[in-house]
Amino acid sequence: MASHPSGERFTVELEKGTNWWGAFVIGLAGTILVIGLAGYALLALGGVAITLFVVLTLVGVFLCFCLAELGAAFPDRAGGLPSYAFETFKPWGDTASEHIGGLSSWAYWLGWFTVAPINAYLAALYITDLFGIPLGGTYGPISDKFGSAWSVGVLVTAAVILVAMFIPGWLGIRLGATFATILGIGSIIPLVLIVVMPFLQPSTIDFGNVTPFTLPEGVTGSWQLILGWAFIFVWTVWAMEAAACYVGECRNPERDAKIAMTAEGLFGLFIYVTLPLMLLAVLGSVGIQELGSGDANVIFLAYVDKIWGASEFWKWFVGLALILALLLSVLNALIGASRGLWQNSVDGVIPRVFGRTNSHGSPSTAIILSLVASLLVLLVGSPLQIYIFSNMGYLFALAVAMIGFGVFRMKRDDFPRPFKMPAWMGPVAIVFGVLGLVLWLVGGYFAADYAVGAGYRWLFWVGLILLALYVPLHLWRRAEDKRTGAPTPHHTDHPHG
Repeated sequence: MASHPSGERFTVELEKGTNWWGAFVIGLAGTILVIGLAGYALLALGGVAITLFVVLTLVGVFLCFCLAELGAAFPDRAGGLPSYAFETFKPWGDTASEHIGGLSSWAYWLGWFTVAPINAYLAALYITDLFGIPLGGTYGPISDKFGSAWSVGVLVTAAVILVAMFIPGWLGIRLGATFATILGIGSIIPLVLIVVMPFLQPSTIDFGNVTPFTLPEGVTGSWQLILGWAFIFVWTVWAMEAAACYVGECRNPERDAKIAMTAEGLFGLFIYVTLPLMLLAVLGSVGIQELGSGDANVIFLAYVDKIWGASEFWKWFVGLALILALLLSVLNALIGASRGLWQNSVDGVIPRVFGRTNSHGSPSTAIILSLVASLLVLLVGSPLQIYIFSNMGYLFALAVAMIGFGVFRMKRDDFPRPFKMPAWMGPVAIVFGVLGLVLWLVGGYFAADYAVGAGYRWLFWVGLILLALYVPLHLWRRAEDKRTGAPTPHHTDHPHG
C-alpha cells in the first residue's frame, strides 16, 4: 500500500467490510430497474413483452450462476463481471486478456454510471410532484436533436440526489451496505406487495389479458422490433448481476459469492416476470394503451387504483416506493461502476489515478469520476437518449463476460475454486455471449427507433465512440509506466495460480 499527500492510498484490495447480504441488497438496485421498463414495454409490445421478460431473464439468471463461480474463483477481484474478463481470457494470452478485460471494464462503467443520472432524474420528477416542490423555469434542450427540456426544480432536485447518494459510497462499503439495506427493504417490500395484492381482490385479475405472443392493436411485428426491444430489455433484466461488484469486498467471498449471486438471480427472476405479468393481468393491454404513458408512476398508480380504488394513500404508497427504489439504483450505480475502474487500474490497464482509495477503503478517484460524469449527463435531460448509448457499453461487457466464462471453463478447468457449475454451462455461455454481441450490434442500431423515435440512430455511434475512449486511457497508462519504469501489476504472478 502506498500513501498519497491527499490522504488517498493506492491499494491492491478494497476493504473487506460486508458479506453476502451486503452484496445481495446493493445488487437489488439492478433488479429494481424493472419498474422503469415494465410500463413502456407493455405499452409497446403488449403480451409479447411477457415472453421477452421470461426468455431474457432466464439468460440473466444463467449469467448470475456463471458469476457465482467466477466470484468464488477470484475472491479478491473487485468490480464484478468485467473484472473477471482480465482472468478468464488469460488462455488467449496476456495481451488479449489485458485489452479484453480493459475494454470490458470501461464499457461496464459507461453502462452502469448512467443509471445514476437517469434514475435521479426520475426520482426528482416523482419527488417534485409528490411533495409539491416548485418547478421554476425551464432548462434545455442542448440542441434540437439532443436532450430535452425540463424544469430547473427537477434538475436541482436530481443533482441533490446524486450528491446525497455519493456520500455513503464515499464513506465505505459498510455504510453503503447499511444504507442500501434501508433503501432495499423500503422499496422491495412494496414491490412484492404490489405483485401479490391482486390476489386479495381476485375479481381484478384476468389472466386472459396475458397473451404472450400478441402485440397491441396497430403494432406491426418485425425482427427489427423484437431485436430493438431485446436490446432495451437487457439493460434491465440482466442488471441483477450487479451483486457481483461487491463480492470482492465480502469477508468470505469464496462462500458469499455463491449465496449472493444465487439469491440475486432467483429473486430477479421472480420480480422481472411476475411484476409485468400482474400489471398486464389487471390492467390489460387495452387499459395500458388507454393510459397513453408507460411512466412507472402512471402505470403503478392505475394498477393499485384498479384494485383498491383511487385514494390519497395509494398515491403516496406508490410514489414513496418508487422513490426509494430509484434512490437505491442511484447509490448502486455510483459505487458499483467505480469498482470496475479501480480494479482496471490495479491491473495496470488504465491510469494509476483510478487506483486510489480513500481512508474509508473506497475507490476515491473512480467514484468522484462517476459523480461528475453523472452530473454532466444529467444535463441531457432525456433518459431514453442516455439509455441507448449507455447500453452500447453495458451489453458489450455482459456478452464478453459470458464468452469469458466459457473460455475459462474449457481452458482452465483445473483452476482451483470452491465449486464449479455444470460443465455444459461453458459452451452454452459462449453461445449466449456471441448472441449477445449480435444483439449489441444489430439491436443497438435499431433500438433508438423504438426507445426514442425516428432519426436517433446516431446514438448507436455515440456509444461506439465512447467505447473507443478506452484507447487513449490505456495509452496514458503505458506512458505512465514507461516514465516511471515501474512494472505493471498484470506482469506479476497471480496469488491464485
